[in-house]
Amino acid sequence: MSERKDLELIASLVPPGSRVLDLGCGRGELLAHLREHRQCTGYGIEIDDAKVLACTQRGVNVIQLNLEEGLAIFEDQSFDVVLQLDTLQHLRNTESMLRETARVGRIGIVSFPNFAHWPNRLRVLSGRMPVTRALPYEWYNTPNIRVGTYADFEVLARKNGLQVLDGFGIRQGRPVRFRPNLLSSVAVFKFARG
Repeated sequence: MSERKDLELIASLVPPGSRVLDLGCGRGELLAHLREHRQCTGYGIEIDDAKVLACTQRGVNVIQLNLEEGLAIFEDQSFDVVLQLDTLQHLRNTESMLRETARVGRIGIVSFPNFAHWPNRLRVLSGRMPVTRALPYEWYNTPNIRVGTYADFEVLARKNGLQVLDGFGIRQGRPVRFRPNLLSSVAVFKFARG
């Protein structure tokens, strides 16, 4: 997987000039990219001290906050786009955070490792948990508290009244629109409140 190409693919979903909130922004790479290449503004949310410091050193606006506590500090639709990239699988409050994402932003974009990718299926059939670029941890040291599939998210979005505006997979830095549940290592969805 090419992380840089993944970043550029996801960044292309963000309209130029958008006000962006990046939940679990890490070291602020995507926000810096959006600022430099798409003239976006906004904030990142991050809990890790070292990553918050990296954001500030990069000149990215960041708020240190535990996402498990929700987004009550933000008003409805206070951002054009809310990003939740590689964050969903780490949260206990998945459903409420998705609803909060749709409440705070006009558009939400999520990405997460697609557990239904065919190499993962083969690994499970062999009796072992998959270890891949998208799922790089062993079962005993993973920070992921859950795994999901492309198809699972479609069901979860409907259950929570979210309208999927676009959905595709990513494999090796390229978009996958044909059978993304089987053929992509990463799932990406763009959605809004239904």
